[in-house]
Amino acid sequence: MIREALTEDLDAILELYLYLHESSIPEKDAHLVETWRQIIDDPNHHLIVNEIDGQIVSSCVCVIIPNLTRGVRPYALVENVVTRGDFRCRGCASACLDYARQLAEQADCYKIMLLTGSKKPETLRFYEKAGYDRGEKTAFIQRLRKDQ
Repeated sequence: MIREALTEDLDAILELYLYLHESSIPEKDAHLVETWRQIIDDPNHHLIVNEIDGQIVSSCVCVIIPNLTRGVRPYALVENVVTRGDFRCRGCASACLDYARQLAEQADCYKIMLLTGSKKPETLRFYEKAGYDRGEKTAFIQRLRKDQ
């Protein structure tokens, strides 16, 4: 079942992020709880999950960003696409990306952007199959903290 995250999904999502790039589950301190509250309460921030048999197995984030160009149409940014290792290649993440595209279309976005740090050919093919064009733009990243 594809749906947006609920307040009570925090622990399951943090566990799922171990399959993304996290090496441990962060401490549930005041900062984490406040950040989670901001995500859940923001109508433009959509944390999409794919739940199978009561277990969150895949997820992505879709943020709708208001914009003053392109006819004052927003755009969407997709991040943190992840699937549990034992559920990969079953269409779980594709379903999350489809849901993100539907949200972007409903918000009248003129584009969706997605960045990946992966250089794996199978990952790049996955995003291309999902409709993303890696040759259209060039992305630049500036890290703001050297410890990350």
